[in-house]
Amino acid sequence: MLAQKKLFTLKGIVTVLNTPFTKEDTIDHAALKNNVEEALKAGVAGILVPAMAAEVYKLSHSERLEMLSTVLETVGDRIPVIGGAGEKDLSKSKELLKAYMNLGCRNVLFQIPFIEEQQFRNHFMELAALDPEMIMLQDWDATGYGLSDELIVDLFEKVAAFQCLKIETVPAGPKYSRILELTQGKLNLSGGWAVTQMMEGLQRGVHAFMPTGMHFIYTTINRLFEEGKIAEAEALFEKIIPVLAFSNQHLDISVHFFKRLLYRQGIYNTPNVRNPILPFDTVHKKLADKHIEKIIKLENRLKAQKSNIY
Repeated sequence: MLAQKKLFTLKGIVTVLNTPFTKEDTIDHAALKNNVEEALKAGVAGILVPAMAAEVYKLSHSERLEMLSTVLETVGDRIPVIGGAGEKDLSKSKELLKAYMNLGCRNVLFQIPFIEEQQFRNHFMELAALDPEMIMLQDWDATGYGLSDELIVDLFEKVAAFQCLKIETVPAGPKYSRILELTQGKLNLSGGWAVTQMMEGLQRGVHAFMPTGMHFIYTTINRLFEEGKIAEAEALFEKIIPVLAFSNQHLDISVHFFKRLLYRQGIYNTPNVRNPILPFDTVHKKLADKHIEKIIKLENRLKAQKSNIY
């Protein structure tokens, strides 16, 4: 079975988009296009939308479809767009997946709640039966090891469309290596959650990384590593470690922070988030603004260097 698998080519940085909101709490599609264009200029390998960074469970189905439609239209056929089809209820998952496919979205992310293995397997197989072209499975567990290796490999062997796995477990590193070995490198692996283990993941052979924002910084780190300039890649990554330490306190803090960054960069028209969400108090804002100043200067420098090269 493994010998017949074709590796889905997703290598590099896959940006996970925040949802831009207007002052009236509707989706700001012009701002969304701005973010997509910035990501494309930076050289991202793909886009995932809507997922957790998009406050996905606060979006209606129609909002998700509108958001995905805008991204698909903006990207065209330049890079893969992966539609996040996360829903806790199986019937709603099916409804959403069918709507995505009707939009022409060929690649989808399954984010399936895990209660026990048979329930998870049944949910996965019923969605897979709708026949999307490429399935990415989210293996998420903020406090533990996530899905069993045996379940992942079994689904990979049985479902041709299951070609990508996004691992967000604790710890992720050894699991990266085990899954790559068990699937002979044929299951495309992505690292998520602000890619805090990016340097380790690169050394373990992970194919792609899924951060939010800082497009030029992440694509430059990845390019330097691929060019064999390991020390330069590590030095650049070390510059953003304080940012990750701050933003990774909680998913809600990350959403607040990166929207504030996108707003300060002039990409989004507001830094607005949608309730319910943890508050971002005056101390958070003060610390965030210090990090944001450094990021903007660093990204401007990287953009200038890229312009000089090309």
